[in-house]
Amino acid sequence: MKKSILFIINPVSGGKKKDGVPALIEKYLDKGVFDHEVIYSTAENSIRSIAKKAVAVYDIIVAVGGDGTVNETASALAGTDKTLAIIPYGSGNGLARFLNIPLDTVKAIKNINTGRTEIIDAGKINNQWFFNMAGLGFDAHISEVFSHDKQRGFKAYFTSSIQEFSNYKAQDYHIEIDGRAYDREAFMLSFANSSQFGNNAHVSPSASLHDGLIDVCVVKPFPGYRLFEMGLRMLTKQVESSAFVEIIRGKHVKIKRKSPGPIHLDGEPSIIGDEIEINMFPHTLKVIVGDHYKP
Repeated sequence: MKKSILFIINPVSGGKKKDGVPALIEKYLDKGVFDHEVIYSTAENSIRSIAKKAVAVYDIIVAVGGDGTVNETASALAGTDKTLAIIPYGSGNGLARFLNIPLDTVKAIKNINTGRTEIIDAGKINNQWFFNMAGLGFDAHISEVFSHDKQRGFKAYFTSSIQEFSNYKAQDYHIEIDGRAYDREAFMLSFANSSQFGNNAHVSPSASLHDGLIDVCVVKPFPGYRLFEMGLRMLTKQVESSAFVEIIRGKHVKIKRKSPGPIHLDGEPSIIGDEIEINMFPHTLKVIVGDHYKP
């Protein structure tokens, strides 16, 4: 019996045109295995709304877009018996890269044909799902700034980061991880389910999607002349050896900060209060992974 599969295409993610994607799906998807449909998200018909309705109808729902598209789709699938697949089209594609899903569209479609599935952990911040990476501090600030930029893609994101770096001030956080308290001044607090933000920038190289733990990555204030070094450490998976980085793992995290402000969930910004709670949900999401993915 064939499996039913829905492709949800986000037409604006990553600043990349996707007009040719349906034809590629028609050509390279295995018709002997799948019956498929394609739908484009719109402002009136959001990705999450489409995905919620799709859970009752389809076996597999495919997010065609970036990490934000993946988050919106996966949030509807988490805890169900339905399977997520990804065709990466974002600026960073953090979860897709970590799962070794091909960035090439044709190869990503062919990868869906293999049907290799794993069940991964997920986290919630104040009851909002994230699957790859969430955070407070500088990266959340940049996500908020970038969300108002008409330009998309990695170049625009990188430019925003450089422009904002010199003006951003570290903040004080009271952190409790599995009941143990830490007071830290941090430039950035990242909550890593996988190891990377995207574009192979790894903030927690040892993170796992299958250990039931969240990696709380405290990036301490560092001088501007060390920025290139910090970036290089992330790209070479050497960030854990930096004196400016502390990684603490746990299942339940509470954070207090001085005032409300931005967070990001898989790169998508949101404004929440001064008290933040993070919980992990092991083995929550079924997802098709790449051939070379190692759990």
